[in-house]
Amino acid sequence: MHAYRTHTCGQLRSALVGSSVKLSGWVYRKRDHGNLLFVDLRDHYGITQVVVDRDSQAFKLIEGIKLESVICIDGEVRARGADRVNPEIPTGEIEVKATGVALLSEASEVPFPIFGNSEYPEEMRLKNRFLDLRREKLHANIVLRSQVIASLRRRMIDEGFTEFQTPILTASSPEGARDFLVASRIHHGKFYALPQAPQMFKQLLMVAGFDRYFQIAPCFRDEDARADRSPGEFYQLDFEMSFVTQEDVFGAIEPVLSGVFDEFSRGRSVTPPPFPRITYKDSMLKYGSDKPDLRNPIEISDVTEIFKDGSFAVFAKAIESGSVVRAIPAPEAGTRARSFFDSANQWSRDEGYAGLAYINFKGGEGGGIAKNLGPERVAQLVAKMGLGPNDGVFFACDKPSTAAKLAGLVRTRVGTELGLIEQNAFKFCWIVDFPMYEWDEVEQRVIFSHNPFSMPQGEMEALETMNPLDILAYQYDIVCNGIELSSGAIRNHKPEIMYKAFEIAGYDRSVVDEKFKGMITAFKYGAPPHGGSAPGVDRIVMLLADEPNIREVILFPMNQKAEDLMMGAPSYVSEKQLRELRIAIVGDPHKPQ
Repeated sequence: MHAYRTHTCGQLRSALVGSSVKLSGWVYRKRDHGNLLFVDLRDHYGITQVVVDRDSQAFKLIEGIKLESVICIDGEVRARGADRVNPEIPTGEIEVKATGVALLSEASEVPFPIFGNSEYPEEMRLKNRFLDLRREKLHANIVLRSQVIASLRRRMIDEGFTEFQTPILTASSPEGARDFLVASRIHHGKFYALPQAPQMFKQLLMVAGFDRYFQIAPCFRDEDARADRSPGEFYQLDFEMSFVTQEDVFGAIEPVLSGVFDEFSRGRSVTPPPFPRITYKDSMLKYGSDKPDLRNPIEISDVTEIFKDGSFAVFAKAIESGSVVRAIPAPEAGTRARSFFDSANQWSRDEGYAGLAYINFKGGEGGGIAKNLGPERVAQLVAKMGLGPNDGVFFACDKPSTAAKLAGLVRTRVGTELGLIEQNAFKFCWIVDFPMYEWDEVEQRVIFSHNPFSMPQGEMEALETMNPLDILAYQYDIVCNGIELSSGAIRNHKPEIMYKAFEIAGYDRSVVDEKFKGMITAFKYGAPPHGGSAPGVDRIVMLLADEPNIREVILFPMNQKAEDLMMGAPSYVSEKQLRELRIAIVGDPHKPQ
């Protein structure tokens, strides 16, 4: 017999009643029933109930050990009585009567119970992540993550992609988020950068003729944490394809993502391919966001013309100064108490906006600003938006970008408060036709709005003849339930177009030659048209696990301050290490700067 186990704790069934077995695992729970002691023994695979008689030699040892100690049990499989069958676990029809026990590792008092799903402070959980990972829900999330990655890999291979690994130590890039830098010991004063993404390497693979590449790629960005973004590092399904159009990319990745979500949906509906295509312009207008949650049926309308030169002076005057008016319907909300509308107005002010106007219809009669707007314009509003006799409608008036953002937030708030968000559904869409450039108010210059390596629609002619802010790019995002899963593009594979595109963003040829030397040189030796994308693995698992925070699907996450509380990272290093790198710390590192 094996030294530690003949079966796992999730393996025994009624067919094995009468068998002698050996199990090893953690003491999950103990219940003392006087002459009997019941122990739930847990391992990676499940839970088995162990029964110990008071007159057994094993009783005294098990009675005295702490929860989460590791033990090895010898015993006999017995059928549970009909009144004691536990249908909640696969081993619920049997139990093991212990005939012997060995203590393999005694546990100290745990800082929080492993049993149950109670919430505990983040600091406590992250410092003791090895214990946190024993908890059923989190353990299941990490197993789900592994299964999702295996499914993604299998499906990509079935689509004809080949997996390659790209470098971790690379060069810093002038575009994108802040790099993590690694000092070079050999090359004094020089630094490597950890890759924000394998962007240039995967394009170089296309130039090298590999045609269809993918990898489950680690990416590193020195940026702040948020609910759907882990600070420091994340993983993505990175892929690239040669000789493709935008539609070819969509056709390759849609069955992979829909297939994975179908596989792990647990009965939730999934948008079938082809996913809806929404232009960036339409998305910002209808949903107030380039990451629309299509489970929310509310659509925003531009009603600027209805308020223009009207008797509602506040809006009319703002429109003269370049503001727009966005209207957000609230179906059947007109009959709600006025506090529903007033609280939304106060909420918008608390969020830093000027406030919200509204009309609340009751039996077709409009309250709020209806009298200020006038019956004719109210009728135009009702006709344009298809409002019902008991609907409400909110209005956001501001400069276009601010009005769109506020309207999007209001759409989400109204959809949530009115219970309009479709449950148990994964709603996918593509956002397409992103602007190639945008205006940076801080630096007062044109900058890339998305990916600097994207092909502009219209190619060189567009760059030479159009206003840069009017140029669209072959750039696209995959969005699911209001979360951006992926950004991608058809790439700019022509050197002269790349030089021109970077020139518009303020970089001359020498900067391109220096910062993107490998790529621009490679393109001069024949590059195929190519494109790709990179769905985020962490976010995919977060959605499938129905978790609100990405921390719950990552093995060893950092806290909000980008600290690993368990391992003590980041940490100070020795003077010897600094001398080897010829780095001097300025000021007292132990004092906050």
